[in-house]
Amino acid sequence: MLTVPAGAAEAAEAGASDTAAVAAAPNFKAPYPCGQRWTYSHHSAEVRRALDFVRADGGTTNGTPALASAAGTATRHSQPSGAGNYISIDHGGGWKTYYFHLGSYSVASGQFVNQGQQIGTTGSSGNSSGPHLHYEQLLNGVGQNIVINGGGLPYPGSYNQSFLTSDNGCGGGGGTPFMTWGTGVSVRADARLNAAVVTRLPGPTSVHVVCQKQGDTVNAEGYSNNWWSKLRDQGGFISNIYIDHPAAQLPGVPIC
Repeated sequence: MLTVPAGAAEAAEAGASDTAAVAAAPNFKAPYPCGQRWTYSHHSAEVRRALDFVRADGGTTNGTPALASAAGTATRHSQPSGAGNYISIDHGGGWKTYYFHLGSYSVASGQFVNQGQQIGTTGSSGNSSGPHLHYEQLLNGVGQNIVINGGGLPYPGSYNQSFLTSDNGCGGGGGTPFMTWGTGVSVRADARLNAAVVTRLPGPTSVHVVCQKQGDTVNAEGYSNNWWSKLRDQGGFISNIYIDHPAAQLPGVPIC
C-alpha cells in the first residue's frame, strides 16, 4: 500500500488548481494598437515580472493609446511617487494586468472594457524617466512572465533587442463604424495623396475604421484635415475629411 506523506495530497491539489488557473489565462494581446511595432526591456530592479514598452516604428510613444490586452473590469489608480496614473484590469480567475505611467485615463473605475479598447494614453507620470508603457500580468497577485498570443516574451536588459508588433484590435470584427460622405472618394494605400488608389467609394458608405494617423493635408468644402482613417474592409486609407463626424481626429479610434 502506498503511503502518502502528510500534506502531499493538499500540495498536489493546490498544484492542480494552479495549473488549471494558468490554463484558463486569457489570450492576452499587446497593450497598444493594431499594426504598431514596439520594443521592450526589463529592469532587474522591478518588483514583479514587468516589461516596459516604447514605440519602434517611427511613431511617438507619448500620447499613443494604451489598450486592454484582454477583457475585464478596469480600476483607476494614482501613485505620484511611483506608478503614476495607472489602470488595473481584473480579468477573472485570479488574472490581472497593470498599465503604469499613463498620461491620461480613457475609462472610469469599475467600467467593463473589451479587449482592444482604449483605457488611457501612454505617458510618463509618476517615477518615470521618460514616456513608456509599463505592463504586467499577475495571477493571484503574483507577477507572471508575460505571454502574448500564447507565446512567452523574452526579458532583454535594454531596448532594441526584442520587438513586438500588435494584432490587438486587428480582428475581422474590429474597427469603429462610421459613415462617409461624398462620391468617388479614393481609398489609398497610405495616408498620402500620391499613394496608390486601392478602390473608390461610389457614395456615402458604412465603413469600419481600424486606426488613424496623420498624413497629407486634404482640403474639401472649406475644411482642411491631415488625419487619415485606415478602413478595415477596403484595405486602405481615406482622409478623415470624408468621415461624417465633426472631429478632425476621430474619438475612440486608436493611432496607427
